[in-house]
Amino acid sequence: MSTYTAVLVDDDREFRESLGAVLTAEGFEVREASSLAEARAALSASTPDIVLLDLGLPDGSGSELLEDMAATSSAEFIVLTGNASIESAVQAIRSGARDYLTKPLDPDRLRAVLAGVARTLGFKLEVSRLSRELRDLGRFGRMVGRSSAMQSVYDLIARVAPTQATVMLTGASGTGKELAAETIHLMSLRKRQPFLAVNCGAIAPSLIESELFGHERGSFTGAESRRRGYFEQAHRGTLLLDEITSMPLEAQSKLLRVLETGALLRVGGSEPVQVDVRVIAATNADPRQAVAHGQLREDLYYRLNVFPIGMPPLGERDGDIDLLADHFLELINTREGTRRTLTAESRAELRLRAWPGNVRELKNVVERAAILSDQEIPAGLVRGGDAAPAPGGRAGGTIRLAPETSLADAERALILAALEHHGGDKARAAGTLGISLKTLYTRLQTYGLGRQSATAPARPPQRATGDGEPSGAPGLHGRL
Repeated sequence: MSTYTAVLVDDDREFRESLGAVLTAEGFEVREASSLAEARAALSASTPDIVLLDLGLPDGSGSELLEDMAATSSAEFIVLTGNASIESAVQAIRSGARDYLTKPLDPDRLRAVLAGVARTLGFKLEVSRLSRELRDLGRFGRMVGRSSAMQSVYDLIARVAPTQATVMLTGASGTGKELAAETIHLMSLRKRQPFLAVNCGAIAPSLIESELFGHERGSFTGAESRRRGYFEQAHRGTLLLDEITSMPLEAQSKLLRVLETGALLRVGGSEPVQVDVRVIAATNADPRQAVAHGQLREDLYYRLNVFPIGMPPLGERDGDIDLLADHFLELINTREGTRRTLTAESRAELRLRAWPGNVRELKNVVERAAILSDQEIPAGLVRGGDAAPAPGGRAGGTIRLAPETSLADAERALILAALEHHGGDKARAAGTLGISLKTLYTRLQTYGLGRQSATAPARPPQRATGDGEPSGAPGLHGRL
């Protein structure tokens, strides 16, 4: 039984028979189509591993099928033609074809192309196998979760990652859009090439074109040398454009031109620069509303929204809170060389919270609680913080207390606020509160908040901007 399937689309019966024989010998199970209509029917019935497509068909051009299906199909497309030209070859590759062969076919060249396809298909199968194993454990790339909502996201990522399709990630802040983009990259054939994440909202409007497309020396004041923009830096790799609706409309126009032509002009330049970049866009806004409000060009929206993926809020991810909390605590323990754990009560408390800040908020709560505890993290530490200020809470530098707040709860809230303000330094917190260090320790023991060395202030949390590691340079590696 053949390992892979192929659809051969050509109106020349003798050519189909001879090429079909070569494909069969190379281990492909072959189905044939002699027209565009037959090809569409064959591809609708089931998705093959490879499509060998003649551009000249009796009822239309094979390029129509290529443009319609190559971006979102998992099949590998090989274009065949008897009328070769540089323009048609370039267009075929831009439309998603893996390769381009001219008639009469060179047998050695054909076998080399088929061998490359077989390697790619083997890679896809291995990725699929590993993904299934990891999904059973609640892991998918760098993403964590086994809820049905996340399984649906994993299905979409697994389908689109091996293709060249542009992806639009939507979802509230803190839902993990950058991790999803990075997972798409790592599961694609571009995984050994660069992955760059750019926060469009963090770049000054006057600089965004230079940052994205680069500039020539002397193009503006301060441009002392030529600079390669993010598109050139991500050549052959993947570029995540986060908060795409924050990009100025003029820059959006130039971005659309780059996506359509595969070439850019540096600021101040006159020679086009060819780039091969897979673009993933992300936004925490409704992109259709952004179009309606004039924040996002409609033509750019349709160009980016080839394959939309919505990231679910944490409140819709039943069963994932424990898994995520353990994951973040494991990262902290590894980084700090500690063995902190969550009690059953603290886990229950985490499950009861609303999490308006989604996964990012959960990560910050776990990290803060870990800083304030020694071994077991009690429920009191995960109950506090900005997300669930019960019975009182903090807003900026102010503590808010409800009228029915007990004296004990008010004292507890004040102690936690002082510790947070001083980054876990108990000696400084005690001084601010006007009590002795011994009294502070006594109160912490009373409230089940643990005991740490007074001479070694707890390490303040790193600025966490997503579901994974702390972020790097603003505007480039910020987590979603």
